[in-house]
Amino acid sequence: MNTDIKRAIYPGTFDPITNGHLDIIKRACHMFDEIIVAIADSEAKKPMFTLTQRIQMVEAATKDFPKIKVLGFNDLLVNLSDELDANIIIRGLRAVSDFEYELQMGYANASLKKELETIYLMPSLEHAFVSSSVVRSILNFDGKVEHLVPDEALKLIKCLR
Repeated sequence: MNTDIKRAIYPGTFDPITNGHLDIIKRACHMFDEIIVAIADSEAKKPMFTLTQRIQMVEAATKDFPKIKVLGFNDLLVNLSDELDANIIIRGLRAVSDFEYELQMGYANASLKKELETIYLMPSLEHAFVSSSVVRSILNFDGKVEHLVPDEALKLIKCLR
């Protein structure tokens, strides 16, 4: 792969993708030549949507972003970074509780691969409360999530439910 390209990985379960995720993706596009949205299989988390469905949602929500590539993975993030020749990880931080977990994960990844850097981005204030778990909770009660998820993903969610 071309090492002159500034490539970053934005990993997560994206179960489902939210407007907060999309906000981070849009802002990361200003910093990097290519963003790989890496969707973790994460069967241990018992996701609401299958890996294939989550990939479809992220692809639909980011279809107008030429710098975005979407893929699923079921491996250590450091192994994926080697495979993709990408040594930058993007993570979103909404609250102090996110920071503790993300800091620990960032250090764990760095202990496995010292060249791996983690960059933390805060979502815009309007999206700071949005999380996939909040969206799933609302969906479980057939509540309104139009203001929390990208339109393209919402269309798929409605078809799947």
